[in-house]
Amino acid sequence: MRKRKILVAPLAAALLAVSATLAWADAGELRARHGELRDQLRHNGYQRPLHIESTEGADTLKGDVHAVLDHPFSTVSEVLKNPANWCDILILPFNTKYCHAVQGAQGPALMVRIGRKYDQPVEQAYRIDFAFRNVAAQQGYFESQLTAPSGPVGTRDYRIVVSAVPLEGGKTFMHLSYSYGFGTMGRMAMQAYLATAGADKVGFSMAGRDAGGQPQLTGGMRGAVERNAMRYYLAIDAYLDSLSAPAQQQVEQRIQNWFSATERYPRQLREMDRTTYVTMKRQEYERQQVVMR
Repeated sequence: MRKRKILVAPLAAALLAVSATLAWADAGELRARHGELRDQLRHNGYQRPLHIESTEGADTLKGDVHAVLDHPFSTVSEVLKNPANWCDILILPFNTKYCHAVQGAQGPALMVRIGRKYDQPVEQAYRIDFAFRNVAAQQGYFESQLTAPSGPVGTRDYRIVVSAVPLEGGKTFMHLSYSYGFGTMGRMAMQAYLATAGADKVGFSMAGRDAGGQPQLTGGMRGAVERNAMRYYLAIDAYLDSLSAPAQQQVEQRIQNWFSATERYPRQLREMDRTTYVTMKRQEYERQQVVMR
């Protein structure tokens, strides 16, 4: 028994050392990315220090948001390592109908319901069960991941990954990555959406210029994944901003702040008027306080 304890201690120390080395490398990579994007973060059309890009593969979509948050790293990491806080974040986008954090068999998990449209009854919304994992939570680097093997209409391999490093002046540099895979059914469903309700929607990154030299924004499936990534980033920022309000006012403040933030980008993100959104989210926040099977 004593020998086993002696062997376990060095193994645990070795694993911690490997974990710390990987986190240090990830922190260095994220800091390098901040340096690469410095000018674009300062000079852009987003009205905030923000950069968005996306990629589309044969059966995958990914949207990436890099942003400077006006909140200290300690606050950002403390908030984002808590699964319950993630539900208060994820409920803010208009099509999230429900989210509740639970302790699953494999660890923390989020029970999420996503609607096809904003007024869809929660019982008819698609269910996605996200596993939640804190990958790193150290003094100079933070990373958390939400993963789900399957989603609505044949989509799969959902990943929401948030990582962050501290900046000078009490700010934080954050990278949010949102991605998923899809098959034939998922592609057909997305194309149907893009031909109807999403026909006039665009993304945020520039796809090129037209014959007159005017910038053309990314459209299609890449535009859709950019819009979703932006919604999640704005939800994180709205949650962090609400922490300065008295506790009893924080829910209302982040609901109002998220809508106000989306109104800066009406071509991409406007789905309804403020009264409709606020009324809906107040009700959905109350509903998510209990477990719904």
